[in-house]
Amino acid sequence: MQKITKEVYLKWYEDMLFWRKFEDKLAAVYIQQKVRGFLHLYNGQEAVLAGALHAMDLTKDKMITAYRNHVQPIGMGEDPKRVMAELYGKATGTSQGLGGSMHIFSKEHRFYGGHGIVGGQIPLGAGIAFGDKYHNIDAVTLCCFGDGAARQGSLHETFNMAMLWKLPVVFVCENNGYAMGTSVERTANHTDIWKLGLGYDMPCGPVDGMNPVKVAEAFDEAIQRARRGDGPTFLELKTYRYRGHSMSDAQHYRTKEEVEEYKKIDPITQVKDVILEKKYATEAELKKIDKRVKDLVNECEKFAEESPYPEINVMYDAVYEQKDYPFIQHKL
Repeated sequence: MQKITKEVYLKWYEDMLFWRKFEDKLAAVYIQQKVRGFLHLYNGQEAVLAGALHAMDLTKDKMITAYRNHVQPIGMGEDPKRVMAELYGKATGTSQGLGGSMHIFSKEHRFYGGHGIVGGQIPLGAGIAFGDKYHNIDAVTLCCFGDGAARQGSLHETFNMAMLWKLPVVFVCENNGYAMGTSVERTANHTDIWKLGLGYDMPCGPVDGMNPVKVAEAFDEAIQRARRGDGPTFLELKTYRYRGHSMSDAQHYRTKEEVEEYKKIDPITQVKDVILEKKYATEAELKKIDKRVKDLVNECEKFAEESPYPEINVMYDAVYEQKDYPFIQHKL
């Protein structure tokens, strides 16, 4: 892993701030009904992505995640304007407007979704890693899911096979505490989700998911293990989301005071404090970054607003048709 230098801290600050403001803009346009359907925001969890990206080799490593998936492809290298356009359902989006909020996808940048089925991406992540091992491709896959998905049976089947075949995959539980709205304490008789790896002799452990340095260190160890051929790791990133599960979540299961307590360890604030303390930048220089971020968010919004909707035929072109399908009987 590269050293965590002044440049890394400044990049973390700008990236995480952009991801936060990008999604704040999405929340605003969602209320205006310019973005429809469900919208699951990442606010508060940015350190997980920032630290992971620092440890990854973005020229070959891959990522797959659930439906809280707008900023990950941006971090992997996708154009944020195309991501916002996809949320608007526009033709210039990452999937020509057909995927929407929950299914962002970028094959070019090795980001494989964006999955609406809870836990559905877990076996798929292992499958991507199996493909790489089978074809002798030197790549590691990060397979991310939430604490709610950790209750899916497919996780156990996947863990078993991943260990049996020593697949180059890092399983990542982003434990933000509440799944869709039910606390971890109410869904299992233990609160240490990382211990699920112990039953498979899989290296596993908890990580401070609000601190990008701790995240980067944990991911580096796991990725290097996978790259050596020693198999998977299971990391539980203890993080927190400031907004509801989705925009329609009334959040009756937690107090405003609890949210404010977690904001005291906000990953962006933590990084900013280090920058100022070590004199990596002045307040004035950080304000220039803030303006750059604001301007880019506005560019993304303008691009999405002005882009056209896809033609109707695009929807049909994406549906597979087999004229001699064996189970369709035609009347004579």
